Amino acid sequence: MTTTPSDPAASLPGRPPVVDLATWQAARDELLTREKAHTREGDAIAAARRRLPMVEFDGTVEVVGPDGPVPFLDLFQGRDELVVYKHMWHDGAPHQGQCEGCTTTAWHMKDAVYLNARGVSFAVLTTGRWDEVAAYVEFMGYTQPWYSVRDLDAPVGDSMGSVTCFLRDGDRAFLTYSTTGRGNEPVNGSLGLLDMTPYGRREGWEDTPEGWPEPPEAGAPVGGHGSPICWYWRTDAEGNATWGPTSRPVPQWTRPGATPVDSLGRKSDPH
Repeated sequence: MTTTPSDPAASLPGRPPVVDLATWQAARDELLTREKAHTREGDAIAAARRRLPMVEFDGTVEVVGPDGPVPFLDLFQGRDELVVYKHMWHDGAPHQGQCEGCTTTAWHMKDAVYLNARGVSFAVLTTGRWDEVAAYVEFMGYTQPWYSVRDLDAPVGDSMGSVTCFLRDGDRAFLTYSTTGRGNEPVNGSLGLLDMTPYGRREGWEDTPEGWPEPPEAGAPVGGHGSPICWYWRTDAEGNATWGPTSRPVPQWTRPGATPVDSLGRKSDPH
């Protein structure tokens, strides 16, 4: 059941107008036309992506995992396709000092069952030393395979903070696609859901209605980034979004031993 305000002034300050269901549906249908066009363009881009040229590389190059060095071809696990996320790494930093964006992305890919069912394997690659990586993987509770690609060249060991796709044909391996920045967003389903909510992500770059709640710390330097982009990727022990010395990547607060800290633990951290 819906209600229609008898007084237009009943609209909430700083919010879109309050209307009856029929008026809302008309506006929703108009937006749907744009959404469908966006979807069709996305389909066309995906079709072009499937037609990108490939780069062949040496699939016998070794990466380091829990069982020691293994050839890169092993990451396919017998399947023909492989998607990897390349996790940034800060040497010597404790768990709370590792990359918050990469932590969030990897957290959203704790289970690759649907990829596996379609003949696609998934792994996380990072440049960290394996002893540090192994401790971090155990702390986070990750179940997907992780490997160190320290000191390896492209296309296996470059461009951390990216999603990269590979194809296998017998003993031959090919690079097919790679993306970074906001191109990684499909991995993080939470961002798509936030885009559907009234307040959105509440990031500084978003176009929001006049009077909409401002992003936390809007206009102030945040963790040295200069704007509150992705401010919610780190919180303190109380769940308050912050990039200060007591913060850590949000997924870590659910991990055993994720107690409050007083430093990010990075060499560049002034605290």
